Amino acid sequence: MSLSLFNQFMSPTLMGVPLLTLALLLPWILTQNPTNKWQSNRLSSLQSWFCYTSTKQLMIPLKPKGHAWSLLFTSLMVFLMSMNLLGLLPYTFTPTTQLSMNLGLAIPLWLATVILGLRNQPTTSLGHLLPEGTPTPLIPMLVLIETISLMIRPIALGVRLTANLTAGHLLIQLVSMATLTMMMSIQMTSLLATMMLMLLTLLEIAVAMIQAYVFVLLLSLYLQENL
Repeated sequence: MSLSLFNQFMSPTLMGVPLLTLALLLPWILTQNPTNKWQSNRLSSLQSWFCYTSTKQLMIPLKPKGHAWSLLFTSLMVFLMSMNLLGLLPYTFTPTTQLSMNLGLAIPLWLATVILGLRNQPTTSLGHLLPEGTPTPLIPMLVLIETISLMIRPIALGVRLTANLTAGHLLIQLVSMATLTMMMSIQMTSLLATMMLMLLTLLEIAVAMIQAYVFVLLLSLYLQENL
């Protein structure tokens, strides 16, 4: 039973070919390209409003130098949000439940912010490793602790996204299995479980959108420290 629960997180294949590439390309296929017409349709207007609002919220804590990252952050948030919501559809696969993919996104972007800080303001960036007013005997220990906390940031980004989506999917599958089991014997309990399943699905939609926003927001805060 435990193996069947986690089978949903295995990369699906068709005739021996993994479908992960198709799942990664799907958000860009669904995203509508801007047109040169004076009057756009409702979908493109909604898409433009969402991207504008999200970019504005992400750029608020950043200095003007960090606004050059707005296109990257907005594209990443839309990409992660589409990937997270994709797994809620039947017979689909959620690539963001794979820790390797999330770390592959988190580590290069985090490393880019660190390298940017070391290049532009090396003294301030290195000064973050040692709080002001630290006693001399505690300096080596605090530098080691701050270095470990700095290195663990991308791991925390990837694990947070993976754990939240994995836990939500597992909970939905457990409740759905219980609903099917009780459907023929305990109808009232099965009805209550169905209502709980609908609420869990709405909660998982919210979690999928929030986690994508939190992932990019934390990256923007890491960038702010190095500007």
